[in-house]
Amino acid sequence: MNLGDIIRRRREDLGITQDQVSVLSGISKPYLSNIETGRAKNPPTDGVLESLADALRMDQADLLRLAHLARTPPDVRHEHEMITAELSKLRGIVKGLIDSRGAGGEVNLDALADSISAEGNVCNLSAGSVVPVINNMTAGYPANFTDLDYPPGVADEYVRCPDLHDPQAFAVRVVGDSMEPEFHEGDIVVFSPNTQPRPGDDCFIRFVEDGGTTFKRFYQDDEATIRLQPRNNAYPAVTYPAEQVNGLWPAMFRIEQLRKH
Repeated sequence: MNLGDIIRRRREDLGITQDQVSVLSGISKPYLSNIETGRAKNPPTDGVLESLADALRMDQADLLRLAHLARTPPDVRHEHEMITAELSKLRGIVKGLIDSRGAGGEVNLDALADSISAEGNVCNLSAGSVVPVINNMTAGYPANFTDLDYPPGVADEYVRCPDLHDPQAFAVRVVGDSMEPEFHEGDIVVFSPNTQPRPGDDCFIRFVEDGGTTFKRFYQDDEATIRLQPRNNAYPAVTYPAEQVNGLWPAMFRIEQLRKH
């Protein structure tokens, strides 16, 4: 959950309107709306956050920490997240050993070595790659694709994927039902541009004309044509000339939305 979501949810929990928060904090309603929706170009200043924290009866330190993290360059933030995740994993290993100490209270060093080995070398522990969620993807017929004007690899939201080593990997949310029952609306799907697609793979496809995109199962019946097959039998397969496709990237992970809000 990002900073704007936290502020909006707190306001809603208190049952007050943006107009009321604007009066209490001295912040204009349009700017407050931009903060809540993530449309503000930069994180709010410390002074604005302190005013919002007072108006919403929140801990100032929590809001300031989130804003400071949001201002951090993506590469530094990524490194911080990785170190934090690796530290958490190491703590889990040590806690497990402490919980399983022998009758004399001693820690079995051999068991510690085995546990670390099972998790991977300490220096190489990895919580997975951080992948940007760049837009909503229509699981139907081609829709305009946008990366929200961010530079490559930069987004408002990220997901973490284990054992994914493609620096160009990206994720999108599914919209529509043409890939059901395997993929549902709201699911996040991670794609790897540097992985060679195979016939039968579920792929993110980008078309030459207007940069349109779609999400379908890919087949190539001959060198000249590409067949895109929905998983939902209610939708027909469509065949395109191969030269109309300039991107074909296989799905690697699905993060399923288990419950709708």
